[in-house]
Amino acid sequence: MREYLENVRNTIPLVHNITNYVTVNDVANVLLACGGSPIMSDEAEDVEDITSVCGGLNINIGTLHKTSIEGMFRAGKKANELGHPVLLDPVGSGASALRTNTALGLMKELKLSVIRGNVSEIKTLAKGRGTTRGVDADVADAVTEKNLDEAVVFVKKFAEETGTIIAVTGAIDLVSDGNTCYVIYNGRPEMGKITGTGCQLSGMMTAYVTANPDHPLEAAAAAMCAMGLAGEIGWSRMQVGDGNATYRNRIIDAIYNMSGEELEKGAKYEIR
Repeated sequence: MREYLENVRNTIPLVHNITNYVTVNDVANVLLACGGSPIMSDEAEDVEDITSVCGGLNINIGTLHKTSIEGMFRAGKKANELGHPVLLDPVGSGASALRTNTALGLMKELKLSVIRGNVSEIKTLAKGRGTTRGVDADVADAVTEKNLDEAVVFVKKFAEETGTIIAVTGAIDLVSDGNTCYVIYNGRPEMGKITGTGCQLSGMMTAYVTANPDHPLEAAAAAMCAMGLAGEIGWSRMQVGDGNATYRNRIIDAIYNMSGEELEKGAKYEIR
């Protein structure tokens, strides 16, 4: 885990983010905190030039509009042409036809390095249809110790079928390339009270994968552990009267101050 964090700090990967306007500022700040550098652009006439000067592309469908959808496809194809990693965050897939069809279209037309979402979003993409509770995972879909073996099999199979690293976030996180699955136990339930921790993770995961081109699976898992660990550290520093706004800042601060040694020691995972 340590080397993947340190590679981000040493290489300062420039990440192009086509992300949603609810969390765009937090995504930029998390990228800066982890050691990367962010650029935000979703205008179709702009994105090819922007992604050409970046090392990785983070596509987040949280607040879709026609111009941004065109921008996602154009940026993705340019990134593929240049051999840059592309991460898809299918926010709210299953909540509307537009979101679901856009995510499925991106999967079909682009070579994706990583798909990162909650379990309901990932199941929607695997089935080609589904339902979610807004942008949150359905309770019935949650990965638990009881259904963990089944969930690992599902994620491995979907990763193998798509040729893409699948990263599922929840109480237990799963990251698989089809052969290996990291089962990650870092994090706090209170992170779900902050809008955008998943969006932030997608930006940070893109930076980790970009900075570690020879080890994308391990880098994606390290980013997942780092975000969860930051949630634990941030929560341990909460004071009386603090709320979710303070917690958001404490998580970003924990990422900013996290060392490779701290991540190595604090990461909680097993490999299946």
